[in-house]
Amino acid sequence: MKKIKCIIVDDEPLAVALLESYVEEIPFLDLVFSSENPVEALEFIQRNEVDLVFLDIQMPELNGINFMKIVGDKMKYILTTAYSEYALEGYEHNVVDYLLKPISFGRFNQSILKVQERFSLDEAKEVNHFFVKSSGQKHRINFDEILYVESIKDYVNIKTEAQEYIVLDTLKSMENQLPANFTRIHKSFILNLNEIKSVGSKKIILNSGHEVPIGDMYKSNMLEKLK
Repeated sequence: MKKIKCIIVDDEPLAVALLESYVEEIPFLDLVFSSENPVEALEFIQRNEVDLVFLDIQMPELNGINFMKIVGDKMKYILTTAYSEYALEGYEHNVVDYLLKPISFGRFNQSILKVQERFSLDEAKEVNHFFVKSSGQKHRINFDEILYVESIKDYVNIKTEAQEYIVLDTLKSMENQLPANFTRIHKSFILNLNEIKSVGSKKIILNSGHEVPIGDMYKSNMLEKLK
């Protein structure tokens, strides 16, 4: 199993130190950052790859629930808090487990076993294709063949250089099925970042010569991914 890059975010210095000592005991955990300031953690996440966050919920500057709403489900979370009533809301996000303070190493280790299982399942799902139903037939489409996916009312158009597949599905569902090199660039488009030739103020030109629009609210996230 590959190393899991993790960070610790907790406004209590003793809690940070305790979790740091626990993480050191787990060979496949790689602690890349820890902070008592959630805003600093957000800045770190924007610039670096992170797989797992040990996240306190009750923090004065930015609580853990809002932190997850900002970051989204691109990484997994283990929540840490002294208040059990936050557990239900936390599980609406990509939360692997919930640790109630004070945290023993035994309970911490149980969470890490869940993390290991979740990441192992994710790795097993990593494939280079999927199957879609279009025009009454099932089609195998390799991810690297896809130029973009466009929303058309209740359908999506999966565009490859060779042809188009009109599928009864949503862009949100497509986002969950496609690998990390695909990202939303417009309310109606998901783009294969590997196909970009140039980026303009309002449109993107692909290697194939196709042009697709880019929405202002999606542009900064896309440019960050291109780095």
